[in-house]
Amino acid sequence: MLWTCGFLTVRMICFSDNTFQSVFCCCCCCSVQKRRVRTQINLSKDEEISEKYNQHRRPWFGEQSRKKQSNRGRVQPSKRKPLPPLPLSELAEAKIKVKALYDFLPRESGNLALKRAEEYLILEKCDPHWWKARDRLGNEGLIPSNYVTENKLTNLEIYEWYHKNITRNQAERLLRQEAKEGAFIVRDSRHLGSYTISVFIKARRSTEAMIKHYQIKRNDSGQWYVAERHLFRSVPELIWYHQHNAAGLMSRLRYPVGLMGSCLPATAGFSYEKWEINPSELAFVKEIGSGQFGVVHLGEWRAHMQVAIKAIHEGSMSEEDFIEEAKVMMKLSHSRLVQLYGVCIQQKPIYIVTEFMENGCLLNYLRERKGNLKREMLLSMCQDVCEGMEYLERNCYIHRDLAARNCLVSSACIVKISDFGMTRYVLDDEYISSSGAKFPIKWSPPEVVHFNKYSSKSDVWSFGVLMWEVFTEGKMPFENKSNLQVVEAISKGFRLYRPHLAPMSIYEVMYSCWHANATGRPTFAELLQILTEIAETW
Repeated sequence: MLWTCGFLTVRMICFSDNTFQSVFCCCCCCSVQKRRVRTQINLSKDEEISEKYNQHRRPWFGEQSRKKQSNRGRVQPSKRKPLPPLPLSELAEAKIKVKALYDFLPRESGNLALKRAEEYLILEKCDPHWWKARDRLGNEGLIPSNYVTENKLTNLEIYEWYHKNITRNQAERLLRQEAKEGAFIVRDSRHLGSYTISVFIKARRSTEAMIKHYQIKRNDSGQWYVAERHLFRSVPELIWYHQHNAAGLMSRLRYPVGLMGSCLPATAGFSYEKWEINPSELAFVKEIGSGQFGVVHLGEWRAHMQVAIKAIHEGSMSEEDFIEEAKVMMKLSHSRLVQLYGVCIQQKPIYIVTEFMENGCLLNYLRERKGNLKREMLLSMCQDVCEGMEYLERNCYIHRDLAARNCLVSSACIVKISDFGMTRYVLDDEYISSSGAKFPIKWSPPEVVHFNKYSSKSDVWSFGVLMWEVFTEGKMPFENKSNLQVVEAISKGFRLYRPHLAPMSIYEVMYSCWHANATGRPTFAELLQILTEIAETW
């Protein structure tokens, strides 16, 4: 601070210990006289309260509200910077209540049993896929995180009628199986943050049975509605109302249709951090196929859980590298990926244990049902694969060999991606050579063929070819050309023709995947959005 009085200048300097020093300067002479004055300033009452408050570490929002009240109409004398708000974890560790979506039987001594629709308390999130929980009786143990959802009224997943990961075609198939007037489900809409009600309407005299789709919209005030005259604060309130009143719908919502059959989702491994499986716990039931690495068997783990067991031919892959990678691959868990449960490494050959898929390889599934699959079903298959690939893309994981032969079909006709990343461990030179017959030239973009450069965008090229396989019901791409001829044709701009089952909108999606420059291809996130929009218009 500076005051000037006649020829005298007074400068006041404030120190951090709440004292002042004054400096007197006489301008009429060359001498400077200094006098130090130390003044102790006491803390104001407001500051004392603030100090005590911070010592008690109370929640920041209470402090803010009290400060607003005490400061209204006057200026705070203190300029001291307040302490930052405390992290919520330090204030109080919130215990999350969840509801079980499925039954879960303990597999290890440290597991906790789950019963569908019952409530549990989450004690610790050990990792993204296994949480420590407590049931109503006080029992504690580890549970798979994808078997539960937060139990609060605004969380749609606690309701039987809500299906998060379901396409329009899958919804219609599910409702036709139920075949009851007013059977309904609620699913995510192609518009982000909105939903669709799908309802089964029984046959009338003049019309056949049909499925109607109603979009649940939200107005500027944040209220939800199907018919604009009936507004609701939440989606559950809207559904409850339309369960009792048609109010603009062709039928009131009579029968909520639950999760698809008794199909349980795969867990990330058999238990928390259990990647190595004891071979004595496996039983071989029958041989179900063979692949690049060896024979595949249907098996059982501990005599109660069906699994697929791949016996790896000795010398066909770099086993040590793969075992390290398997620990990472087990953490990749998604409803559209074939789950890796673990590996057996105590003897030769080593075994890879995965989720069992009842309907086998997608390529064979297409060929065996040729002429019997509607185009809506074919599109649904492509959506399933795209959803799984979007997850891999988001997690910076490259498949390297995406094709219909490397996808499997579940009992509920859901397509899942298999063998992601496996080609890195192949030791067969014929497979990784661009001149070899086994190399997937017909699914590979130019940068992979010429420079062995893999990325999510090289997977996008392969996805375009997979879509072509699906809409030709299992044909071989470039069937009349050798690998060398394919490479030459692609470099000249030649691309696969449009399948007769694929409308132009679908072929345009395929074609966008085959851009010569990787940066010109869409991402899987963009592809998923486009395919969802197409599905909603069919």
